[in-house]
Amino acid sequence: MVEPALYDLSPLARLMLTGVVLAAAPLLWVWLRHREQEPAARLRALTWVTLFLTFDLIAFGAFTRLTDSGLGCPDWPGCYGSASPLGARESIRAAEAALPTGPVTISKAWIEMIHRYLATAVGVLILTMTVVSWHNWRQACRSPMAERAGPSTTGAGLQIHPAWATATLVWVCVQGAFGALTVTMKLFPAIVTLHLLGGLGLLCLLTVQAARLQASGHIAQPSGKPPVALEPSWLRAGVAIVLLLVVVQIALGGWVSTNYAVLACTEFPRCQGVWWPPMNFAEGFELWRELGHTAEGAPITFAALTAIHMAHRLFASVVVVALLLLAVVLIRYPRRRGQAVALGALLSLQLLTGLSNIVLGWPLLAAVLHTSGAAALMAVLTWAWAAPQTGAEAIKPAPLFRTSCPT
Repeated sequence: MVEPALYDLSPLARLMLTGVVLAAAPLLWVWLRHREQEPAARLRALTWVTLFLTFDLIAFGAFTRLTDSGLGCPDWPGCYGSASPLGARESIRAAEAALPTGPVTISKAWIEMIHRYLATAVGVLILTMTVVSWHNWRQACRSPMAERAGPSTTGAGLQIHPAWATATLVWVCVQGAFGALTVTMKLFPAIVTLHLLGGLGLLCLLTVQAARLQASGHIAQPSGKPPVALEPSWLRAGVAIVLLLVVVQIALGGWVSTNYAVLACTEFPRCQGVWWPPMNFAEGFELWRELGHTAEGAPITFAALTAIHMAHRLFASVVVVALLLLAVVLIRYPRRRGQAVALGALLSLQLLTGLSNIVLGWPLLAAVLHTSGAAALMAVLTWAWAAPQTGAEAIKPAPLFRTSCPT
């Protein structure tokens, strides 16, 4: 059996066309539903749709990884040089016949390629967002009111610089490069973990834009009355700290998953019948190494896998306390109660699915829900950080980047 070239760009144009076709449906829906509204409303709707589909892409990416479909097509961007598994049937069947329990099967190839199609479609949506953002910005700057006050006070209702959309476009391109490396470097743990974190970073960038555009559509008018409950000035900093803790925990969880260390401990709260099992943290957290091996090429020890598992479990206690404290603070403020309830619900989901992964032998549904819950936690925390606070800021959300028109 001849191994395919790791990079074969011949199906790239067809793959991109598939992404355009898939993106056409949500783009058409946004246009038809909001065609009578102002440009800012259409951009807001497009951002929401892109955010939703990016979350779905992250969940499907977890499904791809957890079904061992990451190498279902061992080349990039196509599948054995074809734009779909249909054109690669003979190669896939030959690989499956040579290694029936290997990573290449018809079903795994389809799962992998569907993930690439969805990722391409999200890229098209983000490209459209970027073009629309800059178009709206220029139109707002050309209006007479913008000449006096800047685009944030015009009818376009813009409250965020289009540089955010541009940064998102650059980010998704880098994320695509990491997706390619995930395949061509044969599920190298550090690359797979960075690919997961990159997807969550993309979700956070979109969440910031959705939050600010949503706020711009509901700008409160000054009433002369003080707000019911002013939020403390340190609240955003507190949210940022908790968000950082969650990022660390997700990175640890990604390291557990990519090293297949979930089943190093199959009981809770103890592990391997003891409270502190034999662990090798130095070996477990050698970051630049191939899957299943140490940096020197020797097989990774079970003590190293145990250390990876326990690090995620131990740091989870810190994150649980931080999220509970933040939820208690947020629930005191009427505009934040939805965020507090969401944090509590998602924390419960994470605890339930995390324990299920341990004691039930890593079931697929629980594992996918665990990753999806982590993504949702990131989105809620990012929204809490990006949303304007109560008080004077509630009248006019403070801009993220300069909102005045260039002189």
